Amino acid sequence: MKVVVIGCTHAGTAAILNIKANHADAQITVYERNDNISFLSCGIALYVGGVVEDPQGLFYSSPEQLAELGVVTNMEHDVLHVDVEAKTVEVKDLKTGEVSIDTFDKLVVTTGSWPVTIDVEGKDLENILFCKNYNHAKAIIEAAKHVESVAVVGGGYIGIELVEAFAQQGKKVTLIDRAPMIMAKYFDKEFLEPVEKTLVDHGIKLALCENVVRFEGENGNVKTVVTDKGSYDADLVISCVGFKPNTGLLKGQVKMLANGAIIVDDYMRTSNPDVFAAGDSCIVHYNPTGGFEYIPLATNAVRMGTLVGRNLVEPTTKYIGTQSTSGIKVYEHNMAATGLTEENAHCYGMDVKTSTLVDSYRPEFMPTHEQLMIKLVYDAKTRVILGGQISSAIDLTPVINTLSVCIQKKVTVDELAFIDFFFQPHYNKPWNFLNTVAMQAE
Repeated sequence: MKVVVIGCTHAGTAAILNIKANHADAQITVYERNDNISFLSCGIALYVGGVVEDPQGLFYSSPEQLAELGVVTNMEHDVLHVDVEAKTVEVKDLKTGEVSIDTFDKLVVTTGSWPVTIDVEGKDLENILFCKNYNHAKAIIEAAKHVESVAVVGGGYIGIELVEAFAQQGKKVTLIDRAPMIMAKYFDKEFLEPVEKTLVDHGIKLALCENVVRFEGENGNVKTVVTDKGSYDADLVISCVGFKPNTGLLKGQVKMLANGAIIVDDYMRTSNPDVFAAGDSCIVHYNPTGGFEYIPLATNAVRMGTLVGRNLVEPTTKYIGTQSTSGIKVYEHNMAATGLTEENAHCYGMDVKTSTLVDSYRPEFMPTHEQLMIKLVYDAKTRVILGGQISSAIDLTPVINTLSVCIQKKVTVDELAFIDFFFQPHYNKPWNFLNTVAMQAE
């Protein structure tokens, strides 16, 4: 069985390792347009901020490691065309310019996503950079050495982590976003207001509810970001307004959403049974709504890539969906979320109720007993939990994984109120805060 894999980051690497684990005789050929594989892009801000000094630690595989498994990995090879029916790929060697044709029995498309471009006047000025891969990380770090002011466009996780990293370097930092609050996709207002205050207290300018209308520069380099409400100095601009599926190779050959996300079934098969897709290039089943969404997360990608390896020959392990569980640390705020926020539930037209608890995470007789805030979002009729958020100065974020399981298994707030959790004064109270916030809902 000849397998061609296009793209080798999270989903691609997981697919390759699991194909070999389940089908040792498979002949796997990988085509990757970059000069590296398996880069943990979630570590870019840590690298930029100097927390991670050796970037090699952000790679968890290599062509050499794959070669030990008998995998042929072609680095800096760009796939120009795929013919699904003929089962061929046209590939260009970016170092030599040579173009060749390869064939496959099974095709694995793990081409990932690419940053959305801010399509305005001045977008081609120097020092307007993306933040997605290792080469972007190196470019950002090099550019940051020579600038005083930085503008980050996009208030999602990547943008927030970057503004903190730049502020710690003593840069003049501006965060621009069209939304009224940062990270609104993941958290509700009561969680975000303290974080926004912290950012401002650290000297970061927040330009929210503003749209970029153009970039202005001098001698070919960006100098100013102009929005519909103001202008901001910026010798360096990082654009992180979102991602889009990188799926042009299969356009018109397999079923996709309007945004280009490949539609896959529960076994990672596309509409062509010999073509599989995983990761940021395709949709996921979103359990809180029961529908399909485009949610580019590394955790989703690794799980889906693993399933490709298990289901390549016959359907074996079914995809159970995702809650889009995530976490972030912003200065002293340790935050995590899973499933729907209250605001997002309303956007879906869902009838939900909420329960929010602010309390000490452990008994007040202990030397320290930091405060936490936790919130549940649940269906008003069935009382099934649909979302959860937590924030605290001490790291309690692993608790959100428990709520992710609750959403996955359709646990109600009434059941969560009495689920058995251990008690030990070092860690919690006799009634765990998960029990308490659920009991409030009763």
